[in-house]
Amino acid sequence: MIQSTVAELFEKEIKHIDIEVKGWVKSFRANRFIALSDGSTIKTIQCVVDFETMDETLLKQITTGAALQIQGNLVESQGKGQTLEIQVSNIAVLGAADPDLVSKTILQPKRHSLEFLREQAHLRPRTNTFGAVMRLRSSLSFAIHQYFHQNGFNYMHAPIITGSDAEGAGEMFRITTLDPKNPPLTQNGDVDYSKDFFGKETNLTVSGQLEAETYAMALGKVYTFGPTFRAENSNTSRHLAEFWMIEPEVAFMDLEGNMDLAENLLKSVIDYILEHNLEDLTFLAQRLEQEEKSKPQNERSEMGLIEKLKFVADNNFKRVSYTEAIDILRNCKPNKKKKFKFLINQWGVDLQSEHERYLVEKHFKCPVILFDYPANIKAFYMRLNEDGKTVRAMDILFPGIGEIVGGSQREERLEVLKEKMAALGIPEDELWWYLDLRTYGTAVHSGFGLGFERLVMFATGMGNIRDVIPYPRTPHNAEF
Repeated sequence: MIQSTVAELFEKEIKHIDIEVKGWVKSFRANRFIALSDGSTIKTIQCVVDFETMDETLLKQITTGAALQIQGNLVESQGKGQTLEIQVSNIAVLGAADPDLVSKTILQPKRHSLEFLREQAHLRPRTNTFGAVMRLRSSLSFAIHQYFHQNGFNYMHAPIITGSDAEGAGEMFRITTLDPKNPPLTQNGDVDYSKDFFGKETNLTVSGQLEAETYAMALGKVYTFGPTFRAENSNTSRHLAEFWMIEPEVAFMDLEGNMDLAENLLKSVIDYILEHNLEDLTFLAQRLEQEEKSKPQNERSEMGLIEKLKFVADNNFKRVSYTEAIDILRNCKPNKKKKFKFLINQWGVDLQSEHERYLVEKHFKCPVILFDYPANIKAFYMRLNEDGKTVRAMDILFPGIGEIVGGSQREERLEVLKEKMAALGIPEDELWWYLDLRTYGTAVHSGFGLGFERLVMFATGMGNIRDVIPYPRTPHNAEF
């Protein structure tokens, strides 16, 4: 007898053999047809029971959600909707599921809202939608590691606990072991962090970039792929307090090379899921198509999910300077007719999601790379251009998402970096080790950050970032 997953049964399509599968009951119809799922594929395998030969007590235990071990003969299905089925010879109930309790959960076979699914996040992977999303998330993660491995990168584990703020935003989660009710104080009445576990104030990281730069200047090409944290009180469909970032850093690479790397990475991982996850993508595309029908005609997407993915994978990204983008936005109809929430009146403003999506979805109708941003709206570590006003920064904008990648050529000149830090009030003694890189063999180098959840959103068509991570962490929500 061959032990197999459901996915393997459909891949091999070997008929008339005795097999054993284990999984959970999706449905049990007419005391005869069990739809069994084991998570290896979106498909279920139909298991046909001869109820006359089965113990009645056993049949009563076969309810939605129950875990079963099924043995039987794999044959070609005579029914519609499936190619294979199992003629059951033996069933063992590995874990029962109380039907009265199941009826109050998302396991009951009916359509549920995404909001309701979030309330039962421990069960939602068993639904078709979230099973598909999480398999795609796993494949995207593998494809990212594979891309970097094949292109000579070293995987570097950046620290999660840090004493530096890479973004300069100050919105970080503090790490401390001090007594919150009675912390030690300095003579000035401030909390004395010298008495804390690390002997200084520390936080959860917002980025592994600064540490990755140090390794790029030794190993040449490195990347980090790990959790990062922001304490922004942003309760939107695009923000999480805990999320995953991919951050490559490359020595001797300028901004042009940085843009090439980011574009190639994105196309590569999209190609990978189109080849390996077409079944899940087809399901999610159909789901998205049904959602689109409920929207007004002018708000519907011009492309289906798979069509959109192929379009991104097969076409060059449009590269546009920030200055050119501002001119386009200043003169566009939504701006002139005051349809934008944030009107574009002058050069130097930070672009909002509505502006980014207009450029991608309405004006260029393809992914866009914006570069050479005003220095005063970007981080201190970005290389200052010769004009003294702009920096060698770049953002990649995707349809439906807005910014998905942010990166830059890093400032390799010691004196320029010191001046920028002084202007922003960043103490040199906090980043002395980062400044050291400009003393011992400084060189042009670049890197970027790719928000993994935003990539998963784009790849799956999900509209809320809470639905592409197993357990979302958002303001006032740390359940599960």
